[in-house]
Amino acid sequence: MRNPSKARLRIICLLAPLSSIGTAFAANSEADFKQAYATADAAEQEAGRLRNQWLATETALTDARKAAEKQDFETAITAAKAAEALAKASIFQATSEKDAWKNLQIR
Repeated sequence: MRNPSKARLRIICLLAPLSSIGTAFAANSEADFKQAYATADAAEQEAGRLRNQWLATETALTDARKAAEKQDFETAITAAKAAEALAKASIFQATSEKDAWKNLQIR
């Protein structure tokens, strides 16, 4: 007959690494959010220097902060990445239109 305590120990040893995955993922999620938010915020600040900030970007940043406060890091990261994309689009708009007026034909 097998020793039941050894069988339990084996199961615990097999499952212990799996239980820590969720904890490690949660810690990484918060760190991932902070990185995503910092990147989005930097892009938004650049858009501000170019005087072309969009309200949608500010809304996405606010949504990201609110989700992070609720510990919903998946939603927070998604919102931060959306804010980054919006900020980069506003930067592209500002830089591409900076000299576009020179190409207009006067009639």
